Amino acid sequence: MVAKRGLAVRFVKKYALLFFGSVVAATGLEFFLIPNQIIDGGIVGVSILLSHTTGIDISLLLVLLNLPFLYVGYKQIGKSFCISTLFSVVSLSYWVYIFHPIPELTKDFFLAATFGGVLVGVGVGLIIRNGGSLDGTEIVAIILDKKSGFSVGEIIMFFNVFILGSAGLVFGWDKAMYSLVAYFVAFKVIDITIEGLDESKGVMIVSDCADEIREVLLARLGRGVTVLHGEGGYSQEPKKVLYSVVTRLEIAKLKSIIDDVDPDAFVTIQDVHDVIGGRVKKKAIH
Repeated sequence: MVAKRGLAVRFVKKYALLFFGSVVAATGLEFFLIPNQIIDGGIVGVSILLSHTTGIDISLLLVLLNLPFLYVGYKQIGKSFCISTLFSVVSLSYWVYIFHPIPELTKDFFLAATFGGVLVGVGVGLIIRNGGSLDGTEIVAIILDKKSGFSVGEIIMFFNVFILGSAGLVFGWDKAMYSLVAYFVAFKVIDITIEGLDESKGVMIVSDCADEIREVLLARLGRGVTVLHGEGGYSQEPKKVLYSVVTRLEIAKLKSIIDDVDPDAFVTIQDVHDVIGGRVKKKAIH
């Protein structure tokens, strides 16, 4: 019973956040971007262009243009992702339709590109973070990534260069450049929304003074440290390897600590996008 209740809570939370993300994205589109003829990348951008040139309602185009990609994604990626994406796309389409009669909040193109990009980035980030998508080109990119030598990001960038270039032909090159600003802002905000402002870093330390470094890290940073046992590839001598997760703001202090104890330590630092379980939060230091 408890497990079912927990599953139901996670399900409701997931779809509530998908719905909220679509509302935020629709706000950015209808209050800032679309009225000022500034487009976003992907299917949203194509929908804005086609709506302008054909007169078809953009809310209808958002659904129709995504359907073929959703069908392919259902076959190639999985049912859960496609259901979440369909829900997000339909929600976005609904709110774009509801907001459409409302006038824009600013006629300044730079402000529209900036604030529209922020809102679209937050909305899309929330949707991606909860297992959905608003853009059929991402589905194509994921599939092509498995069959080509290009990454998902490179494939999406190729699509968007073509789409943003088309905006120059339809709306003028100044609007295309503002669209590029909106796309860049949205791209960065998506990363922040998915990863959070408090970015985590995974640190691996190989040192002959591993015990001393471990004690100092625990005392001065209050971070948990895992000790791994390895072996030198050349010397074949046993080595202790320390692994810890810290925030981006703690990296400079961590480097200083390691340099004080063992300037010859080998240190690698990687981005950590998600941390689940474990004792990640700081321990209280008295």
